[in-house]
Amino acid sequence: MSLMENVAQNAPVGRGSNPRLSREFDVLSGDGAVEQLSSLLATMKAAQRKSGSPDYDTRMVHLGKLERAVIARKHDIAKAVGMDFGGRSKHESLVAEVMIVVNAIKYAREHLHEWMETEPREVSWMFMPGRAEVIMQPLGVVGIISPWNYPVQLALGPLVGALAAGNRAILKPSELVPDTADLLKKMLSETFAPDHVFVVTGGVDVSEALSQLPLDHLVFTGSTRVGKIIMRAAAEHLTPVTLELGGKSPAIVGEGFSIAQAAQKIMMGKCFNAGQTCIAPDYVMVPKGRADAFVEECRAAFATMYPRIETNPDYTAIINDRQYARLQQALDDARQRGAKIIELNPLKEHLDPNARKLAPQLVLHAKDDSVLMQEEIFGPILPIRTYETLDEAIAYVNDHPRPLALYFFEHDQKRIDQVLRETVSGGVSINETMMHIAQDDLPFGGVGASGMGAYHAREGFETFTKKKPVFYQSRINGSSLLKPPYGAKIDFALKLLLGK
Repeated sequence: MSLMENVAQNAPVGRGSNPRLSREFDVLSGDGAVEQLSSLLATMKAAQRKSGSPDYDTRMVHLGKLERAVIARKHDIAKAVGMDFGGRSKHESLVAEVMIVVNAIKYAREHLHEWMETEPREVSWMFMPGRAEVIMQPLGVVGIISPWNYPVQLALGPLVGALAAGNRAILKPSELVPDTADLLKKMLSETFAPDHVFVVTGGVDVSEALSQLPLDHLVFTGSTRVGKIIMRAAAEHLTPVTLELGGKSPAIVGEGFSIAQAAQKIMMGKCFNAGQTCIAPDYVMVPKGRADAFVEECRAAFATMYPRIETNPDYTAIINDRQYARLQQALDDARQRGAKIIELNPLKEHLDPNARKLAPQLVLHAKDDSVLMQEEIFGPILPIRTYETLDEAIAYVNDHPRPLALYFFEHDQKRIDQVLRETVSGGVSINETMMHIAQDDLPFGGVGASGMGAYHAREGFETFTKKKPVFYQSRINGSSLLKPPYGAKIDFALKLLLGK
């Protein structure tokens, strides 16, 4: 059966949920994926043209259905993500996968009427009494390729913006989280018509096929390397892209800030999800002479949060064997280059590699050409550097690709302003880590190597909206002055406007 036949046979009667929509659709690979996804896209675009732009009430219904579906399945979400990780903190999943998504939906519903309003714009006196405005129009069909580290938040977060803006969407979850992907597929197929929101599963071939389609917008969250591949594929159809990538997000501890407080905040950000977070602090810079004190405060902070590791349900495992091996190889590379590695393991437990629980590793004297300092770490490993002046710390950040996040711990407003003014990053938290992503009225997005475009907040609505400019000509107007044959009237008008 082709995808289009699948969609047609499973189309719901009316707007409610329909259990028939839970039938699975697994794309094969290669050309088969492109062909079937093309059929799905054609079906969605035909439905979009037939129904037109959904009004405010309809969009509120869509967002409400999504909110109820997520809340109803919150424990299923935590369980599925935990299965995929082989041990993921239930509370981290409820906070990062459920709470953040639900809050985003509530915020969108609260502000949707305001976002959808037509914006009146000024008209130059020479074109009066005409008028101008900008109307908000859905783009059409949005593709969303989401990663494994926050498999629900980073799939449904963009979907919130897409639905608020009145679009349809095709979601492709990561193949590395099959239980979560299956749950998303079941949940969304029971919530939305298949020509409205559709989840496709499969391997890398499916993601590649989706990126090759003439979508109206494509959102990709993942590594910078894969982001380049996605952007090249999307360029074939000039599909606009939002890329949420990563990079090495620095944390700078100011001279006047408490080392103990900074260590607590940084370790919390580094250990949440075992560091498998695109905005986790990737390395830290502390004033010269304070590295040893910072190490001890990190040790104390970690022991307070996680008195044990191996059997601690609060401490998340590394997602799979490949990622675990990658982190071990990065540590070996740093060690061979002369770095000093300090393990934070309060009970000095022997941690079974098969369980993939990796104790936090603090790394001193890491060389700039080491893997740890060249690549995004994405795990509970924290290189520690020192600096003599704030200018030196800023220069180090600016000498490297622009990060997705930057963290500065300081109470002196002049120094804070200097860091904000002289560095460029996707987002910033002052005296905290990662919390800027949880602010519903702040956009989330990268810059340079860490990504392009943004979603969350009003910016998310606008990402998936065509802000269409419209000029209305009045019955009585002076446009005849602009038509040839040109003569004395336009010469007189140009002299008034431009002078002799």
